[in-house]
Amino acid sequence: MKHKLLLACFLLIGSGVMAQSAYQWKKATSGGYTYKYVTNDPTKSRFYTLKNGLTVILSQNTKEPTIEFRMAVRAGSNTDPRSATGLAHYLEHLLFKGTDKFGTMDFAKEKPLLDKIDTLYEQYNKTTDPAKRKEIYAEIDKTSGQASNFSIANEYDKMMKAIGGQSTNAHTWYEETVYNEDFPANATDKFLALQAERFRYPIFRIFHTELEAVYEEKNRGLDNDGWKLNEKMFELLFPTHNYGQQTTIGTIEHLKNPSLVEIRNYYNKYYVPNNMAVILAGDFNADEMIKKVDQSFAFMKAKPVDLYKPVPEKPLTSIQKVDVYGPSAESVELNYRGYAQNTRQSMMLDLISSILANGKAGLLDINLNKQQKVLRSGASYQQMKDYGVFSLTAQPKQEQSLEQAQQLLLDQLALLKSGDWDESLIKATVANSKLGLLQAFDNNGYRVESATNEFILNRGINWDKSLSGPDQMAKISKQQVVDFAKQFFADNYVVGLKHKGEDKNTLKVEKPAITPVNTNAGETSDFTKSLLAATVKPIAPKFLDYKKDLNFGKVGIADVIAVQNKDNSIFRMSYRFDLGAWNYKLEPYAAQYLTFLATDKYTAEQISKEFYNIACSYSFNVGNEVATISISGLQENFDKAVNLVEHIFANCKANETALAELKSRILKSRENNKLNKGAILNGLMSYAQYGPSNPSNYTLSNDEVKAITSDQLLYILHNINNYKHTITYYGPQTLTDFTTGIAKLHKLPAEFTPVAPAKEFTYTNNASNQVYFADYDMVQSEIRWVRNGGAYDPTLASKVTLFNSYFGGGMGSVVFQTIRESKALAYSTFAVYSSPDKKEKDYAMIAYVGSQADKMNDAVAGMNELLNELPRADKSFDASKDNALNAIETSRITKDDIIGSYFADQKLGIDHDSRIDEYNGLKTLTFDDIQAFHKANVAGKPYNYCIVASEKKVKLEDMQKFGTVQKLTLEQIFGY
Repeated sequence: MKHKLLLACFLLIGSGVMAQSAYQWKKATSGGYTYKYVTNDPTKSRFYTLKNGLTVILSQNTKEPTIEFRMAVRAGSNTDPRSATGLAHYLEHLLFKGTDKFGTMDFAKEKPLLDKIDTLYEQYNKTTDPAKRKEIYAEIDKTSGQASNFSIANEYDKMMKAIGGQSTNAHTWYEETVYNEDFPANATDKFLALQAERFRYPIFRIFHTELEAVYEEKNRGLDNDGWKLNEKMFELLFPTHNYGQQTTIGTIEHLKNPSLVEIRNYYNKYYVPNNMAVILAGDFNADEMIKKVDQSFAFMKAKPVDLYKPVPEKPLTSIQKVDVYGPSAESVELNYRGYAQNTRQSMMLDLISSILANGKAGLLDINLNKQQKVLRSGASYQQMKDYGVFSLTAQPKQEQSLEQAQQLLLDQLALLKSGDWDESLIKATVANSKLGLLQAFDNNGYRVESATNEFILNRGINWDKSLSGPDQMAKISKQQVVDFAKQFFADNYVVGLKHKGEDKNTLKVEKPAITPVNTNAGETSDFTKSLLAATVKPIAPKFLDYKKDLNFGKVGIADVIAVQNKDNSIFRMSYRFDLGAWNYKLEPYAAQYLTFLATDKYTAEQISKEFYNIACSYSFNVGNEVATISISGLQENFDKAVNLVEHIFANCKANETALAELKSRILKSRENNKLNKGAILNGLMSYAQYGPSNPSNYTLSNDEVKAITSDQLLYILHNINNYKHTITYYGPQTLTDFTTGIAKLHKLPAEFTPVAPAKEFTYTNNASNQVYFADYDMVQSEIRWVRNGGAYDPTLASKVTLFNSYFGGGMGSVVFQTIRESKALAYSTFAVYSSPDKKEKDYAMIAYVGSQADKMNDAVAGMNELLNELPRADKSFDASKDNALNAIETSRITKDDIIGSYFADQKLGIDHDSRIDEYNGLKTLTFDDIQAFHKANVAGKPYNYCIVASEKKVKLEDMQKFGTVQKLTLEQIFGY
């Protein structure tokens, strides 16, 4: 449940000046409740404050019968006690364990054991003698096992699954802890009853195995070079503030000495209604919803809250350096300390980040990325409540030092300060941001994330200023930016240099001896029985009828598929080619080359600026089997954008200097890829599934890359439209108007050029277990099981869906409960029977465990036990089935997703909405059907074990127990 970075859009930063009259706070009363709202708010959000101080933010959006939920708490690692860092994060994990009413079979019998565990942890924390500590922990382990005879693990997740939730999660960060869910609109009463009970009186049960999961999370962080770099840079950037002095996950010493008493005190202190917000967006009537929320959370009592009050940081007056070593690719980062939220300075820094890097026409985009002076570079502004952090990043290219890359970043700041840039960048930034918001606010998830961030930063009182942010930003002049930049960007930053090399300071959280606890997966509390027994009005599924929901037409010899956008003026169009890298190895390189090419009319830099100025985008993406030219923006600029794309492909010309730099960058990227453990693990899987000739290593060799010519790549670009393609369109025009217009813009041949046959790969069919191993310097071990499951069969769709939901999908699944909850063997684990995306491809059974290297043997044994024997838990099965049905009943495929769904079904040889068959099939399935599926397709089969770990931390003889071991070289894995 690690924190994911929230929205970086300047919308959430706002401005410190008065809002325009278009965005003004107003009050209204409806349904017996008074609320505040901002005029012209595209989300139409209502801000309520209940009698007990609880903030409620409601945004009604009835386009699909689902609701997004956030419970936001204005407390995180900043408010951790200095002597118990990581405490807020611990608490977040424990809010999934239940109360005295659910998560337990008999709380009266469980409570004395839980009290004893609390006491034992207090003794453990105060004891320094290692032998005595070991003795106390053994008693904790024993008592935890006894307590687990009465607990029901993951009952919360099972309830959420049963009522139709699809995204149970949470995160902790500096000044926030946020719990997120989504649920069907017809389950509102059940959902609110569950959430109210969840926060009424949480019980911290099954703690020592959850503690082990947090240890694993810490160890994963210790294997993450970027995480280490960020932590060290923040220490210098914030020498007194908790942003730099306390990490969210906590120190190793504090992790090893947790206090359940302190965690309870933290909950009682900060989880109070006047410090929390319920945020909902989706299909509901706001007047009805606020009554239900009020009734559900009226039990909460307000208390005075003493939040973190930092002493202001002194100005930074020198350049400070951080060096971090690790196995991943080299990089350099420059961090400047920014300003508090909702200040004009922060708005200025957000604007400057887009002037420097916006993906198209920023100074870094044009001067560094477009000219290939570095491998890649970027700029961003991250806003917290008290301060922000302005970052510049770069990865060096071949034969370039980190210091040289750093200087190139500083050179761009010098250009910014000198005013050597086009003032139109400000106007274009605002226009592009407005377009992005127009699309984003259509999404309920974005709405609740925006409101959540607003509540955390300022309790939502500055929503008017946030909405007016784009207009205020448009008023900023170039001279104001230059003057500010001169003052702000000085020798006052922290530079982080990420070197490739051994980290000699690597630590890890050692595993304690843990006896697996009972999960009691088949048991159900009275609270859960009552909650799930309540009837709800069913939601009827809405399936697609491709003949009615799509408009089919022709432009010359090209097929056209269109969906009309009746909501706004946004368009998205593509030319979709049924060819890719498996047809032409050079095609992906041609797509990369195109970025740096000029035409007879425009330089490469001018092309980027043209698109940015009209707030349109285009891309040429090449997959293995499909290539797509995509164009999007506002319909008023449709002709300009399409004409420009057509001109580029027809008239792009060779740039030998750019090609030479591109080859060098490709080779450097390949070096970096070999340092990426995720890429290595994916390569091992591909090797296991297909053998030595596989999709991962089907690529040009390094020598072949060096031999690429401009003529080869230009031939592909100039002739791409001569290959068969389908034109797709989502936009405000009717099919007739669109086809008439595109026929004038898009030049087509008299007949299409035949496509070269695609490379075919042969699936392996091993008769015994195989182990594919790659050595990587890391604390953890990453193990992935994979076996090919045979040819695609559309009649299996419902069984595959239900099996995945029950067996390995989510926190309530068999795999998660056993591997993490019961045995504490991993922070991250899953298992899935993976369906192919094309009828000619095979299924694959895939399982995963990421654990400490010294727990690898136990983790493998635990997963193998589940692969061979499917545990039966009827209530969990029923919840999984309800969840699978609910997911289809509440899903609404709209807009150009209809086109995507059509192509996906076509690839599988299905001429209708495949969900129809899946839904009907799910209705009749029983546990016996899933057990038979498991026996036929999963159990007792030979598997390929793909393992990435350090040779220093795992033993060859242990891996040989799994199967025949083959250590692969990076060249075997990647093909270069």
